[in-house]
Amino acid sequence: MAESTIEQHPLAGWDKPELDLSKAEWQSSSRGRGDVQIAFVEGFIAMRNSGRPQGPSLIFTPAEWGAFVSGAREGEFDLT
Repeated sequence: MAESTIEQHPLAGWDKPELDLSKAEWQSSSRGRGDVQIAFVEGFIAMRNSGRPQGPSLIFTPAEWGAFVSGAREGEFDLT
């Protein structure tokens, strides 16, 4: 297989550390019907798809998570 000549660059503004999520305590919604799980790890919030737990996780700072939760509570993401 040929070597890739595409150079990988980190995303602009990406200042989050590589977190070890192998021992994270993942939590589902209180109703248990959600498709996402969250874990609090090293001062960050990780979110993953519960149907694909080995897939990638999104990492949020506390400020980013707070803005997301506030928006959700205010209906900002209501698509109905």
